[in-house]
Amino acid sequence: MTTSYRGRIAPTPTGYLHLGHARTFWIAMERAREFGGKLIYRDEDIDPDRCKPEFAEGAIEDIQWFGCHWDEGPDVGGPAGPYRQSERMPLFLDAWQQLKDAGFIYPCDKSRKDVAWATQAPHDDEKNNEAIYPEHLRPPIGTGKTATEPGASNWRFRVPSDRKIEFDDGCLGPCAFNCLRDFGDFLIWRKDGQPAYELAVVVDDAAMAITEVVRGEDLLISTARQLLIYEALGLQAPQFYHTPLLCDTSGRRLAKRHRSLSLRELRESGKTPEDLRNSEDWWSGLED
Repeated sequence: MTTSYRGRIAPTPTGYLHLGHARTFWIAMERAREFGGKLIYRDEDIDPDRCKPEFAEGAIEDIQWFGCHWDEGPDVGGPAGPYRQSERMPLFLDAWQQLKDAGFIYPCDKSRKDVAWATQAPHDDEKNNEAIYPEHLRPPIGTGKTATEPGASNWRFRVPSDRKIEFDDGCLGPCAFNCLRDFGDFLIWRKDGQPAYELAVVVDDAAMAITEVVRGEDLLISTARQLLIYEALGLQAPQFYHTPLLCDTSGRRLAKRHRSLSLRELRESGKTPEDLRNSEDWWSGLED
């Protein structure tokens, strides 16, 4: 890493944040400090049906209470802030256009049920819980190339058949995923008119000159997909650092529905940020 390090924290305001989010954001802040860089705050509010203003406001409040600080974003007014994905649609449309013109993507009218039926037994990726998209459902190469806008259609990235995606993760070490075995053609644009997660984060991380992405281990498969998008758009990919996940007492990873471990519930129960950072849960998976 160099002094030009730029990291980011990027909550999705679909619910209140839990302890797992706090740990990932804290690690992101510590790495930015370690390398003398900057930390950017980005509100990933791209889904209008699930993202709510109260959750966006709550995320800022909870993260600040926990002690995380950033250099660009909603409460700082940095030179390029605030960053909200919902305000950046022209960038995503431009990326869609580039991918479409180059033949990397195609319109897709198949639902998840169609894909599961076509595979007979869904080859569900445990990390992603999504069936591998069958090659025989692909349209001919060039389909959709004359489109001038995404329209009311899903668009998928055509994953190469002879590739292994390899990268060296800053936390987990060497990682490798085989195209069309570990993951298949994936969504980059949704029929509701919104870019999919994979496209939006690539475009934003590149535009914000992010040099390292710190996020949860559950997004490892997304990194393999996103590296293909970086390559297709001719963009320099950042480094990645995937943190181990926190789990509940039954061994399931934490989710926003687990109210008992949400930051605001913990705060209301009398816990302090110092209590949480010194807890056994906080260190779970970090010292393996």
